[in-house]
Amino acid sequence: MADYSFVTLWRFRSPLEPVWDSIYQSEKWPAWWRGVERVERVEEGDGGGIGTLHLYTWRSKLPYRLAFHMRLTRVEPLSLIEGEAVGELTGRGLWRFTQEGDVTRVQYDWNVVTTKPWMNLLAPLARPVFKWNHDVVMGWGGDGLARKLGVERIQ
Repeated sequence: MADYSFVTLWRFRSPLEPVWDSIYQSEKWPAWWRGVERVERVEEGDGGGIGTLHLYTWRSKLPYRLAFHMRLTRVEPLSLIEGEAVGELTGRGLWRFTQEGDVTRVQYDWNVVTTKPWMNLLAPLARPVFKWNHDVVMGWGGDGLARKLGVERIQ
């Protein structure tokens, strides 16, 4: 297996609450995030969402799709969302939210290993391409969220 650690930073001229709500409600991502084909709720969590299991299907700039389950493991409202992924990507995703004046800052840390044999085989050569591809898909998300909210995305 090949391991990857990606950090994405989005900044929006927006109050924190609508940014938080849009990211927390991942079943609605396909409506605004190019690259998210489908998000299905597989299991309900507790009253705070902990334990909720979703199946995510992504398509990327490169000609392949990825699917994995993500279980919500920690939620600190308006501050943090964390989940554990299992499937074609296995690992941990962590969303962190902060408000800086009129700017909401969102950081996503994605630490995963690939489980597809072809990806693992190509990892030594394709790692920079996979990073580029990840960055493109996350860029689509940042741009889509800014459009959805009608706010400026600050580069």
